[in-house]
Amino acid sequence: MTKEEKIELIIRRGVQIFNEDSLREKLNSGKKLIIKFGADPSRPDLHLGHTVALRLLKDLQDLGHEIVFVIGDFTAMIGDPSGRSKTRPALTFDETRKNGETYFKQVAKILDPKKIRITYNSEWLAKMTFEDVVKLTGKYTVARILERDDFANRFKNNVPIGIHEFLYPLMQGYDSVALNADVEIGGTDQTFNLLVGRELQKDYGQESQDVMVLPLLVGLDGKEKMSKSLGNYIGIDEPANVMYEKAMKIPDSILFEYFKLTTDLDLSEVEKWIKEDIILAHKKYAEEIIKMYHGEEFIKEAEERYKTVATGGIPENIEEVCIEEKEFLDGMPYPDLLTKSGIVPSKSEARRMIEQNGISINGKKENDINKKFEISDFKDGFLVIQKGKKQFKRIIIKGN
Repeated sequence: MTKEEKIELIIRRGVQIFNEDSLREKLNSGKKLIIKFGADPSRPDLHLGHTVALRLLKDLQDLGHEIVFVIGDFTAMIGDPSGRSKTRPALTFDETRKNGETYFKQVAKILDPKKIRITYNSEWLAKMTFEDVVKLTGKYTVARILERDDFANRFKNNVPIGIHEFLYPLMQGYDSVALNADVEIGGTDQTFNLLVGRELQKDYGQESQDVMVLPLLVGLDGKEKMSKSLGNYIGIDEPANVMYEKAMKIPDSILFEYFKLTTDLDLSEVEKWIKEDIILAHKKYAEEIIKMYHGEEFIKEAEERYKTVATGGIPENIEEVCIEEKEFLDGMPYPDLLTKSGIVPSKSEARRMIEQNGISINGKKENDINKKFEISDFKDGFLVIQKGKKQFKRIIIKGN
């Protein structure tokens, strides 16, 4: 692929571009551009939704441009209000740094870590004086800030908005000033913040960055954007068997978008799979993401485990929990052992799962919360507890 073809491919992936003519000119100029990408470290794990932008950044990296990965450690102490119906809990400085380090390790699965510049926006935001902050707030009006849908909706519905939340888009925008960014990449939910950066750069006498807004990947629920907080995600650092199982649950109606946004597979071939055999299409997708983030050698084991679980069997490779015989009292109630095994967080949750037929012991459903375990239940020295369809624990009593 020629440089011109790569540039066209990059531009076509944007939902919106501010300003396309300027972006084309920059990409064709031969200049090494500063490409800014901001990451909110409120949650340390990356999912496939994040890879939509990261894969584009890889293309830009391959063209020789500098990718500046901005870890928003300082802004995370405020909490990004984008798309929120209420104030997001803030993090401590130490939490943001720890999460930021985890982010980088996962990003290295897609980008060349030797060609990434990692920055923390506390490097410049923490040094601002109160006078600097007042001057920054003077660059924008309350009316402009309330143009953001999330703020406007909360104001209209009398939902509290903290003054500090108004600072978030200004701080994110100032990151672009501090870096003198040429281009910024982000999802559609970040459009307002990205454009604030363009405006602030102009106010500070810089050339305005061009902005590429990318589509958001819909989560496994088929409704909301992929998010760990909503539990509708496929994490790129999750075990291969978990990725496989989740890939098989992607709603048929959005499977093509997953192929399009997160893989490089031939889309004409993808359309054929989906049209002729939707189950095969799901398998192909599962295989591809495992190959991308774990390696081809992990595919077979993940597929075998999925087949076993899907047909109601017990997989071979499951987590083992050892309990000392002195800690296991003969006649221990089911909720007690379930909690001790860690398969449920509490005895109340254990009782709820048992009553709702969500617990199986050695492959048999158990719905009596008053039933008790006996040492004799541990055939061959262990028993298997299953929660739902895919969570298993092998319990071994030491000294038995």
